Amino acid sequence: MEPKKSEKADLTNKSWLFFNIGLVITLLIVVSAFEYSGRDNADAKNLAQNQTIIDEIMEVPPTEQPPPPPPKIQQPQIIEVPDEEVIEEEIKVEFDVEVTEDTKVEEIVIAPVEEKEDVDQIFLVVEETATPKGGMAAFYKYVGDKMKYPAQARRMGIEGKVFVEFVINRDGSITDVKAIKGIGAGCDEEAIRVVQSAPPWNPGKQRGKPVRQRYVVPITFKLG
Repeated sequence: MEPKKSEKADLTNKSWLFFNIGLVITLLIVVSAFEYSGRDNADAKNLAQNQTIIDEIMEVPPTEQPPPPPPKIQQPQIIEVPDEEVIEEEIKVEFDVEVTEDTKVEEIVIAPVEEKEDVDQIFLVVEETATPKGGMAAFYKYVGDKMKYPAQARRMGIEGKVFVEFVINRDGSITDVKAIKGIGAGCDEEAIRVVQSAPPWNPGKQRGKPVRQRYVVPITFKLG
């Protein structure tokens, strides 16, 4: 009995379909291969062109600058100086007095010139400074006894120190009294009044002689 073939089981009917599919796949592979190789060649050409530009930039020859000309050295001029003429001249010295071995020469004595001292000069620093009679303690005791606290300063509650400057003369008297730094409210005037009425001091001395000296003392005002 001869076996029967089913049309569905017969693979020869679809052979043309498989053939066409294989052909299409093969064509796609070939086209892709050509495109890939063309792209690689273009990239290689671009890289080669860039490399050529870089080589041209790197191979720029350096600019040669000529060396500066040497400085001109001026030769010194030698000037001949004529020899100095020696002038010989006889100097004749005539003495009115005949000098002999028995002639005595008188010694010339030069007296020292005394420097004139300025009596009115005022010293700031002297060898022996001026001092109050009885010492500074006695001077400030006198100031404390004679000073009257100004009513305005007491009312305003002002306290502080007034610096009074004055000149001690050669006889010890006090002059040129003034306040160089004060606190106001009548305290400056009161400090000047008390110092002006102070007894004479022992004058300062320079080289053992009394001189005029400028002096500064602080007068303290403090509310009790």
